[in-house]
Amino acid sequence: MSVVPADVLPGSALAMEEPAACAAELGPRARLWPSLAAVYRAQLSRARVARIPLLFVATFQSIGIMILMRGVVDDGAEAQAVVAGSSVLVVAFVALNLLAQYFGQLRASGGLDHYATLPVPPAAVVLGAAGAYASFTVPGTVVTAVFGCVLFGLPMAHLWILMAVIPLAGAALAGLGAALGLLAPRPELATLLGQLGMSAALLLGVLPADRMPEVVRFTRDLLPSTYGVEAFARTFGPRPDWAFVLGDLAVCGVVGVVSLAVATWAYRRAAVR
Repeated sequence: MSVVPADVLPGSALAMEEPAACAAELGPRARLWPSLAAVYRAQLSRARVARIPLLFVATFQSIGIMILMRGVVDDGAEAQAVVAGSSVLVVAFVALNLLAQYFGQLRASGGLDHYATLPVPPAAVVLGAAGAYASFTVPGTVVTAVFGCVLFGLPMAHLWILMAVIPLAGAALAGLGAALGLLAPRPELATLLGQLGMSAALLLGVLPADRMPEVVRFTRDLLPSTYGVEAFARTFGPRPDWAFVLGDLAVCGVVGVVSLAVATWAYRRAAVR
C-alpha cells in the first residue's frame, strides 16, 4: 500500500487550484503610448470625413478676416499681428471650439461609458482626441499663413516656425477645449463656451495689441493662443529675437501641459458619474 500526496491526484481540489489561479490572472495593463496611438488613429479616421468641411470653413474665415483687415491696418507690426493671429485662429477654431463640442456631446450621449470600459488610460483618450483634432489644423494654418504673407508682403523665410507653433498652441487650446466640454453640465453650454473661446481668440489675437485698451491687453495675456501668435509674429522681422520666440513657445508648452492635465482630470470626473 503506497501513499500518494493529495496534490497530485487528478480530481483533487489542490490540483484544480493552480489552473484556476492562472486563469484568474488579468493581462498586463495597457500602456500609455500604444493606447494613445490607437485612440489617435481611431479619432483621426472618424473625424476625417466629418471635420474636413469645417476645416475649410475655418481656413476661409481666417483668409476673409485678413482681406477685410488689409484696408484697415498699416504695414509693419500691425500686418504681422493680423497674419499671425489669423493663422492661429484656424487652430483655435478646430482645437478649442470643435473639441469642446465633441466632448460635450460625448458626455451627454453616454459615449464616455464606452471609453471607460476599455483598458485605456484616461490620459490616452484626452491626448489622442486632442492630437487628432489639432492635426487637422496643419493644412489650414499653413495655407492661411502663406496667403497672409503674400497679401501683406511679409517674408516667408521663417514659416518653418509653424512646426512648433501649431503643436504647442494646439495642445494648449485643445486641452482647454476638452476641459470645457467635459466640465460643462450640458452639451449646449459646452458649445457656447467653445464659441466664446474662439471669439476671444479672434478678437484678442487678430487685432493689433497696440490699439487695445490696457484692460483688454491684460485679458489677452490670459489667452493661451496669444503666445503662439506672438511667437509667430516675431519671426516676420528682419532680425527676429529668438529668445523671446522661444519664451513664448515655452509658455504655450507649459499651458498645454496644464490644460491637458486638467482635461484628463475632468475626463476621470465625468467618466465615474
